[in-house]
Amino acid sequence: MKILTGVYTKDAGTVLVDGKEVNYKNPQEAEKAGIVFIYQELNVMFDLTVEENLFMGKEIHGKFGICDKKAMQKKAQEALNILGVNISPKTVMAELSVGQQQMVEICKALMADAKVIIMDEPTAALTQSETVALFKVIESLRKKGVSMVYISHRMDEIKTITDRVTVMRDGGYVGTLITADSTKEDIINMMVGRVIYEDPKEHSMVAPDAPVVLKVENLNAGKMVQNVSFELRKGEILGFSGLMGAGRTETARALFGADPKQSGKISIRGKDGQLREVTINSPQDAVKYGIGYLSEDRKRYGIVVQKSVAENTTMATLEKFMSGPFINKKKENKIAQEYVEQLATKTPGTDQLVVNLSGGNQQKVVIAKWLTRDCDILIFDEPTRGIDVGAKNEIYKLMNQLAAEGKAIIMISSEMTEILRMSDRIVVMCEGKKTGELDISEATQEHIMNHATRNIN
Repeated sequence: MKILTGVYTKDAGTVLVDGKEVNYKNPQEAEKAGIVFIYQELNVMFDLTVEENLFMGKEIHGKFGICDKKAMQKKAQEALNILGVNISPKTVMAELSVGQQQMVEICKALMADAKVIIMDEPTAALTQSETVALFKVIESLRKKGVSMVYISHRMDEIKTITDRVTVMRDGGYVGTLITADSTKEDIINMMVGRVIYEDPKEHSMVAPDAPVVLKVENLNAGKMVQNVSFELRKGEILGFSGLMGAGRTETARALFGADPKQSGKISIRGKDGQLREVTINSPQDAVKYGIGYLSEDRKRYGIVVQKSVAENTTMATLEKFMSGPFINKKKENKIAQEYVEQLATKTPGTDQLVVNLSGGNQQKVVIAKWLTRDCDILIFDEPTRGIDVGAKNEIYKLMNQLAAEGKAIIMISSEMTEILRMSDRIVVMCEGKKTGELDISEATQEHIMNHATRNIN
């Protein structure tokens, strides 16, 4: 897709648009020809408003060449309304969640009046209701004659909205199927060379007498975290579910000290087995108490993309690799290589820059960073966002393995199938409040959605 839209230059082959061969030199040329690419990794200016992002380089000018802010805000609001997004055009992008930022990117493409729209994992950060709204827009565009290339690893989406499915693996073309004539297992088998089943977990894997390792009582942090209380047990995967803006990520960030909490009590089990209240005012405090956090936005908060696999792996434990004022590179590369092998990370070597890895392999590097730290409590925020089925399954296996070893895991996910497959227990949030708690044996999509919409009129 990047070759098609002029980001990369092709070595060979032909690209035809409307029967004519094209060779776009940059994305601007492709967009002028009506081909728009919505990237998986967000292409936004965080310090600018929604309206400014939507009209960057395409400003509406009034008299004397002055930007017509009122006209741009009106047009921006109309585009947001089409997607059913409750965001003000005046909001600064940095104040939005990743999912809301993704919806703004989709709006940008809709406003370009494109004849071909390429969407790369557009729903990776969206919840079920936002996904439904997007699909309605896609169907509307289809009826108007707009063609779409829809890149996704979510099988249910592919079966719902596509006409044909082309599968690629390791940079090569595998084959094309007629969607209506193929099963989910057919597609997955082509993607990974084997069938992966995603059955929900039927009962909790946590021992009845497993001790509580984390207790959160009446946690408050801004409007999005209101009196949230829960417990996490040793060896447990505690799923956090809810719609966009429910406050799940905000709860995790307050717990980790990334955002300030206003009130509430956090207690952690010490080496003597006793729960004691702790003060967490910063991520450094959280790490000191054995908490690791894998952010949903790994490029901003999880990794340094211009550093190597080895450097990212040891980032949270650098003091262990120091020899005087210098880093022991041999020791650093050795531990990094061990995690490359353990996690089956695809990289030419531990000296490879992380920016050159796929999303799934970048996520594995983030996981390796916290495994090197040997954290007892791990928070996985959208752990499989934007990664392929094979890598997703490997991360699921790893999480189950960590839980079996006694690690306690909080998993935030917008994928209902992921929540039901991985969780031992599920906390449901809505508009900053905890609205339900379900054992996996009683959890269904209907039960979760009932709790997730409890506060919504």
